[in-house]
Amino acid sequence: MAPSPYEITVGIAILNYAVLSTSWNFVGGFTGYISLGHGAFAGLGAYGTGLLATKAELPPFAALFVAAALVAVLAVPVGYAALRVRGASFVIVSIALVLILLLVFQSWASFTGGSRGLVVPRPFPGMLRADHHRTFYFLFAALLAVALLAWWLIDRSRFGMGLKAIREDEDKAQSLGTPTYTYKLVVFVVSATFTSLAGGLYALWFGDLDPVFQFSILSGAYMVLMALLGGVRHLYGPLLGAVIVGYALEYSKLEYGDTPMHLVVAGLVLGVVVLFMPDGVIPAATALLGRFLKTDETSIREVTAAELRERNDNGQRNGTEATDGTDGTDGTEVRDSERSRTGSGGGSGT
Repeated sequence: MAPSPYEITVGIAILNYAVLSTSWNFVGGFTGYISLGHGAFAGLGAYGTGLLATKAELPPFAALFVAAALVAVLAVPVGYAALRVRGASFVIVSIALVLILLLVFQSWASFTGGSRGLVVPRPFPGMLRADHHRTFYFLFAALLAVALLAWWLIDRSRFGMGLKAIREDEDKAQSLGTPTYTYKLVVFVVSATFTSLAGGLYALWFGDLDPVFQFSILSGAYMVLMALLGGVRHLYGPLLGAVIVGYALEYSKLEYGDTPMHLVVAGLVLGVVVLFMPDGVIPAATALLGRFLKTDETSIREVTAAELRERNDNGQRNGTEATDGTDGTDGTEVRDSERSRTGSGGGSGT
């Protein structure tokens, strides 16, 4: 349906953003830990794929999965150290990881190419450029589908319940027997693996790697922004955020070239999110829709004392207590509510 290959490249960029933000959401959405350094895992996946394909001469897609496995192994000691701190300290540690890797890959020019960059061999050398873009569009879509499926399965598992308990109150979750540190480490490794797959697939598609771009703090900031915009507690939140922010970034780059206008756009979007939709677009839209589709069902707080008294009297005439009303409360709650409203203990005895 795309009128030209350029539209397909924009679609690939947005899909790449969607995979990255969904991968970040394994940590940010489930545990509430905000990492600005996830771009490090994307860069490691990209350079790992490129170096394995060029130096070790592995087939491109074999290099992709081997690099992802190596990043997963590396994420264990990184997570072991980083997840011992919380809040702002965790953010600082994640940023430090990106800066360290940037210095290493930029300085080690004899191995990584340094500032000259690294050229990654194309996985389909005989394919025309338009077909090349079209093929990778579906490859990125498939990777996004796998990431969404994994997030959905975790969200509905006992493991996911433990992660959400960590997000709400980590100390209380630990006191109730949840192995919080183990849970955090496992989901951190899962997140790093999907992030590295996205970075490696990008390397195979784009074919040219630069450490300044691959190990950029902005990459991690974009992941956070997209996830927050859509809603971190929702499956499709990062995807929606990627569509909005990704399109805005690509449009600003097209219109304003190499100027920093795309950073201004990202800043404006972030300001709108923080001010007007702190929980994201999906929760805000759901709440707005709920106001228009509000049902007539009432709760115990909306029932008057006279209605409670009448319901209780009807139960006594029938020889039973008013144990179940339309509000879903039990008899004890009804009697307690009546006593508190009427100011007397005149409810029927048990």
